Amino acid sequence: MIHVVAIVTAKPGKREEILTHFRANVPAVRAEQGCIEYGAAIDAENALPFQAKWGADTFLVIAKWESMDSLKAHAAAPHMAAYGAKTKALIASRVIHILSPA
Repeated sequence: MIHVVAIVTAKPGKREEILTHFRANVPAVRAEQGCIEYGAAIDAENALPFQAKWGADTFLVIAKWESMDSLKAHAAAPHMAAYGAKTKALIASRVIHILSPA
């Protein structure tokens, strides 16, 4: 299994616009062969006092894939290219962590 955590920081005030495009793309991603989990997350409100917040412009994409091959196919999927084209100008930074279970 492959875990992916992507930290996406939008240009100021653009996070919800990116998330709108993200949510529209989720059904296509979840239908991909090898997708176990795929979703976005933002800071929880009223969380525990030790929470370190990402902030109003950042969200995380949390995904699980059956294999590296399924992740590679996901990265090359046409719907991902379309999503990237729609959101490229809205993103300030994106950091992707690809992890294996320990």
